[in-house]
Amino acid sequence: MNPQPTLTKAGGTTGDPGNPQPSDGLKAGLKNRHLSMIAIGGVIGAGLFVGSSGGIAAAGPAILISYLLVGAMVVFVMRMLGEMAAASPNSGSFSAYADRALGRWAGFSIGWLYWFFWVVVLAVEATAGAVILESWIPAVPQWAWALIVMVVLTATNLVSVSSYGEFEFWFAGIKVVAIGAFVVIGLLAVFGVLPGSDNPGAGFAHLTDAGGFLPNGAGAILTGVLMVVFSFMGSEIVTLAAGESEDPRRAVTKATNSVIWRIAVFYLGSIFVVLTLLPWNDKAIVEKGSYVAALDSIGIPAAGQIMNVIVLTAVLSCLNSGLYTASRMAFSLGERGDAPKSFAKVNAKGVPTVAILGSVVFGFAAVWANYAYKDTVFSFLLNSSGAVALFVWLVICFTQLRMRGILMREVPDKVTVKMWLFPYLTWATAAMIVFVLGYMLFDDANREVVLLSLLVAAVVLVIGVVLQLKDKRKAGLDA
Repeated sequence: MNPQPTLTKAGGTTGDPGNPQPSDGLKAGLKNRHLSMIAIGGVIGAGLFVGSSGGIAAAGPAILISYLLVGAMVVFVMRMLGEMAAASPNSGSFSAYADRALGRWAGFSIGWLYWFFWVVVLAVEATAGAVILESWIPAVPQWAWALIVMVVLTATNLVSVSSYGEFEFWFAGIKVVAIGAFVVIGLLAVFGVLPGSDNPGAGFAHLTDAGGFLPNGAGAILTGVLMVVFSFMGSEIVTLAAGESEDPRRAVTKATNSVIWRIAVFYLGSIFVVLTLLPWNDKAIVEKGSYVAALDSIGIPAAGQIMNVIVLTAVLSCLNSGLYTASRMAFSLGERGDAPKSFAKVNAKGVPTVAILGSVVFGFAAVWANYAYKDTVFSFLLNSSGAVALFVWLVICFTQLRMRGILMREVPDKVTVKMWLFPYLTWATAAMIVFVLGYMLFDDANREVVLLSLLVAAVVLVIGVVLQLKDKRKAGLDA
């Protein structure tokens, strides 16, 4: 019988005294300020700016409860992931932990699904950014803008991990400042104390003056959950990036502990401001977008263009992080023998060049499919990756249930972050995720997404199981 590998490698664990560099060839090029901003900005996706108006239209003021429920779920998942990442920082994050706790089939499956999700996101975000840029400079066609954006950010990631960190620091910084300013200015206008505001300020009246707090019934809360859940994807990126930081345990612990206020301020805070500045059924929210409508109501000049700049920043941030995340997951898979070995090779600067280029090639193919076969090939790619976020969170739950025992046996002194009310809250979070997936099957707008995502997941899972069976057969022959 072959014993399972220990959590540390021969070279030591990233972040240990005397071992400042990761033991897998990657460089510790991310500074603490990079990790802090990646952690803060990672939870603010373009979906918050673009998709919130649909959720408001569907649930009314009750969308706040939808955001609260999904936010709580993300906080719990991040706490579980933080427990494992603080004890054993790894560039493969939850995929590597699933491999360790549940078996090769789990690490292989969730790692490739996560990679697939992000390379499809590259195409979505590149196209979204190209649309905004073309509106400013129409002489350059949309496809050319998408190509330019992809090439520039690919070059950035190829230079060094610190280049990625620096770009993301400023991208995330703009998002954070923008949302923070929006919340402060909006609250002043809500209570009628903002000088020069065109909005008279109704206090909390708009939360109930257009059909009550639940204008479309309690069931609309669940509909809202389905509409907002995917805008939270990306909060787990910091645990992958921690493996290339100066002090991964400190970074992960800080990010995990701060996720509550980040979600409270950026998501609940900004949506609360929109709902108190305008009645939820104001047509401007859907026509202009929730944030533009709110800024227009105050009388902020050129609100639409201001939001375009912020959304473009969010898009570029998502592209930058998506490329980084996909490449590091491919690197980890290559390191574990679940992807071509060339993916695990790094250059002199510690950059996994082949993993980056491999991810970009698929990303470029997806961008091309978005223009050439939008309603067929790209539609399939988009729908078949849509539920991966929920699959990832579910696997994190089951992984943490097993990893707690492993960590407490092997490295109890490094378990500095612990999941609350273990194992009950872990099981409750898993049950909530399963419920959301089940509810999506009965929702006409999401049924195809779940079914196609399950189909792709089943194919990848079968490959993972076959590989694990081969490992066992080989181990038996060796014995």
